[in-house]
Amino acid sequence: MAITYLKQAQPRPAAENSDIRDTVAVMLANIQREGEDAVRRYAQKLDGWTGPIVVTEAQRRAACNRVSQQTKEDIQFAHANIRRFAEAQKATMGECEVEVIPGLIAGQKQIPVSSAGCYVPGGRYSHIASALMTITTAKVAGVPHITAVSPPRPGSGIPDAIIYAMDLCGADLILNLGGVQGIAAMAQGLFGAEPADILVGPGNSYVAEAKRMLFGDVGIDMFAGPTDSLVIADRTADVETVAWDLVSQAEHGADSPVWLVATDEALAKGVMARAQALIDQLPEPNLSAAHRAWHERAEVVLCGSREEAAQVADRYAPEHLQVQAEELDWWLDRLTAYGSLFLGKETTVPFGDKTSGPNHVLPTSGAARYTGGLSVHKFTKTVTWQRCNAAASHELAQRTARISRMEGMEGHAIAAELRLQPETV
Repeated sequence: MAITYLKQAQPRPAAENSDIRDTVAVMLANIQREGEDAVRRYAQKLDGWTGPIVVTEAQRRAACNRVSQQTKEDIQFAHANIRRFAEAQKATMGECEVEVIPGLIAGQKQIPVSSAGCYVPGGRYSHIASALMTITTAKVAGVPHITAVSPPRPGSGIPDAIIYAMDLCGADLILNLGGVQGIAAMAQGLFGAEPADILVGPGNSYVAEAKRMLFGDVGIDMFAGPTDSLVIADRTADVETVAWDLVSQAEHGADSPVWLVATDEALAKGVMARAQALIDQLPEPNLSAAHRAWHERAEVVLCGSREEAAQVADRYAPEHLQVQAEELDWWLDRLTAYGSLFLGKETTVPFGDKTSGPNHVLPTSGAARYTGGLSVHKFTKTVTWQRCNAAASHELAQRTARISRMEGMEGHAIAAELRLQPETV
């Protein structure tokens, strides 16, 4: 059976990227020129924040004390899982030393960056989990200084639960800042921060563009677009479960695509018939966001075999990929392009979003074809070193000089041949 689209996404409207780029460029230039004064001005204009930028130790303690015990325990549970997984990742990052030829020793070291800036989104949702994912991972990687920012709410600042999560994970400095101004403050090292070597964490299109523009001067985790999710389902899957898994991801925002790749027509049509009723059960503004995402961005693809379904999934390269089908090990071995994989009906993307351990900062918009998500590796530099004795140096010098001259690089040849002198004197 040919691959059939039972539902296709609407064409995207004309991009507003140029307006966003222009706005962000002006903001970054102003902050570069005026520093903290410009940041405070943008904080007041865009977030309605006129209070202190730095969250003091006393304010941290007060915020933590206001968090309920149940919330603390839930955050601690998620933090422990995320830390444990990050520690397991770090254990795979070995250093090495090898004698390449007699007398030539080369090696590899793992060195954490000196400082990291972690952006924690605010706005419509309070992204406690983003604080956990970014700060914990940087801490496990061994980053000496971690700055965390999040949009303050007028009159109250960063929500208490986010401050608690930031504090628990080990943020050295917390700033009441969101948007472009928060990103720029971390990059420049304003308000007592160490200038960030890398900026990480999800955010809106302005945050993403600021990171893109600053990339090169600083590192970033990835170029991020709207979150996306794909579910593969066969005849054994449950219509209600598949539909809710799609709807739960659609509530991220109107521009967040969700895709169903099914090998059973009855299952696919059942999900399509059920989705809107489930969306109607959501509160606002989630309902409106999910409604638009489902009707404008969602796609349902019917495939004749599991191999066809795998090919479609690899082509989409989704941020989140969930499999509700038989023979899960086959899918684990076969699938090659995804940010994070969720196998079986007992797991779901919200587990990964919040508490289960693997990082939720993941590649979007097809970037999973060539990169993975945030991990301890992103905060670590894999560097190499070498040394050699006189005998090894002699052979290296001769061969390097000949290759250099074939390339037309006389200076390289001369520098290499200087190493011949101890042998020829």
